[in-house]
Amino acid sequence: MTVEEVQQLIRATWQKDLNPVQELLLYHVWEGHTYASIASASHYGEHYLRNTASALWQSLSEIFQVSINKANLRSVLESRSLTIEEQELIDKFIRNQQQARKPEFPYGPVPLGSPFYIEREPIEELCYQQITKPGSILRIKAPRRMGKSSLMLRILARAVSLGYRTVSLDFQQAEAEIFNNLDKFLRWFCANISRQLQLQPMLNDYWDEDMGSKVSCTIYFQGYMLEVINSPIVLALNEVNRIFEYPKIAGEFFPLLRSWHEEAKRIESLQKLRVIVLHSTEVYIPLKLTQSPFNVGLPISLPYFTEEQVTALARRHELDWKDSLEAERLMAMVGGHPYLVRLALYHLCEQNLTLDRLLEDAPTMGGIYKDYLRNLWATLQEYPELAAALKQVVRCDRSVSLEPTLAYKLESMGLIRIDGNNCTLSCELYRQYFALPNFS
Repeated sequence: MTVEEVQQLIRATWQKDLNPVQELLLYHVWEGHTYASIASASHYGEHYLRNTASALWQSLSEIFQVSINKANLRSVLESRSLTIEEQELIDKFIRNQQQARKPEFPYGPVPLGSPFYIEREPIEELCYQQITKPGSILRIKAPRRMGKSSLMLRILARAVSLGYRTVSLDFQQAEAEIFNNLDKFLRWFCANISRQLQLQPMLNDYWDEDMGSKVSCTIYFQGYMLEVINSPIVLALNEVNRIFEYPKIAGEFFPLLRSWHEEAKRIESLQKLRVIVLHSTEVYIPLKLTQSPFNVGLPISLPYFTEEQVTALARRHELDWKDSLEAERLMAMVGGHPYLVRLALYHLCEQNLTLDRLLEDAPTMGGIYKDYLRNLWATLQEYPELAAALKQVVRCDRSVSLEPTLAYKLESMGLIRIDGNNCTLSCELYRQYFALPNFS
């Protein structure tokens, strides 16, 4: 058997693709590389690779009914051939994959079950574990179009599989007047959650203006929703950075979330509540450390794709990228930004476009990113202070220091990366596009 046949049989047996780390290990160990050399050539730690490999060898041992480890992987499998039954299993899996594998135009969250979702281990498993903890908070931060909503879909699906109830609120959908005062905001918050839980909103029965909106909201959760619902409730709050724009609301709402998390240590009903907070920028409003939900719970920062993950995604688009050269060239232009990478692979696969032509046209208004870049341009023109800050970064060959609020907003747009006080462009695409003379 070849290593490609081994991979195909694993996929057909599991009825899903190997994740990028498993693919990396399979191919490199087959070539005789050590864990240390694999770790040094990738961004993964040696200990993590060893643990992942151990589980992979155990799975291979079960598939082939023979003990397999790193030392004997190639010698055991290369000497045998696929059986007729194994080849039929592979052929059937490939036929099914071809029917379901038509590349999706990358718009919105990657659907559940899509072969084009790339796991960024161990992030998914950490998130799944966190929502099983009573009263937990899970904080997911990443610039826009980095995959927060796609990850949230999978966390909520896991919650449903565990028998939990789920609610998803997107603060971008709230009208501006909702943020006029705290009482209106918290009533909107409770009413929406009630509806999604298929409960009759009974706000007036629990709201007491003498006790205040925050206490009323807490009583509504504890005395009504968490009492009526017997199972844990996973509450996903998407785009909470919208609330950052309203400091008075933020200064009351976020400490409220923090208080529920703290009170869950002693109040049984609040232990049912598990909160997921998704945001695309840092918190640039003043919150006391003892009041902020952004320094408790599990923090997750979604990383950019690695070269191995880009290569794995290219394979899923059935692109014949046998070595890392093509992935390196694409990443030299767009970095590992998931949306920019997926859009490139979609066009390479569906539009009969060459990588040379795609990269040549990428920063121009004739390239595949024209709509995406034009939207960024339009946003920057609405906020001259952001445009001026970005120009500083574009024109400098090294990192620069920006006013924190401007830096956080540019980071939320995915335009820059922040390391301490140092700001750099996210990718070469932005440098070439925003260096055009008419960007002012």
